[in-house]
Amino acid sequence: MENKKLKEVAQALGVTKEAIENFSEDKALNIIGNTYHVDNSSAVNYGCTFNPLDKLMEVVEENKRLYKELLKAEKDKVKYLEQLIKEKI
Repeated sequence: MENKKLKEVAQALGVTKEAIENFSEDKALNIIGNTYHVDNSSAVNYGCTFNPLDKLMEVVEENKRLYKELLKAEKDKVKYLEQLIKEKI
């Protein structure tokens, strides 16, 4: 990759040109693997101030809530349609 383009890509990613040139997948995986302890505390803080599993569970609960609302709306719709049919008979 030409030097100018490499600098632009590095700037867009918020890293140095050298970080891209010296990137190693093994080193990156090693850093990730050594960042978190068994007790979910972080050895190195990269700005993540929440537990991803907590966020996942929030999304699961929100999906459950939305599903219940959708189910209620469908039941109300069926009830309304049944009422309309009875009125026409």
